[in-house]
Amino acid sequence: MTLVRAAADGATHNPLLPHTYDLVWGVVAFLPFLYVMLRYVMPKFRTVLDERSETIQQGIDEAEEARVSLARARQDAEAIREEGHREAAEIRTRANDEASRIIAEAKQQAVLEAQRIDEVARAQINAEREAALKSLRTDVGGLATELAEKIVGEQLRDQDLTNRVIDRFLDDLENELAMQEA
Repeated sequence: MTLVRAAADGATHNPLLPHTYDLVWGVVAFLPFLYVMLRYVMPKFRTVLDERSETIQQGIDEAEEARVSLARARQDAEAIREEGHREAAEIRTRANDEASRIIAEAKQQAVLEAQRIDEVARAQINAEREAALKSLRTDVGGLATELAEKIVGEQLRDQDLTNRVIDRFLDDLENELAMQEA
């Protein structure tokens, strides 16, 4: 009807605007499509979007948990490293103390061993000196006896008398040496 009126009026139609019958048929064809989209497609689309949103949120939550775990692990590693440094310092200190103690013990043992060796050497020297003095007394006594026999011209047969004479002679000789040294 509108066309008939428009044709009767002699008016021309604007080409930029659709005709009314096109609008009516377009709306009639679009309504079933809209119904199918709203009834079947949109719920599935929302379900997929919700699942994706949920998956993304889970990923974000897991990433946050991983970040927190990583921060805790770093703190734990730092604490373990610091504990290791402390333990190493304690071990070094104990080792130095032990080394100092061992060195002190070794020095003390060396001093004791040196004193023992010195005492043994002194005792040995004294023993050798005594033996040398006895040997010297015997040799000097024998020589003195021989000399006395030659001077007197007869053999001294009384051994006790000979020993007393030799001892007196040696004592006098020692006293003279001691006086000269003083």
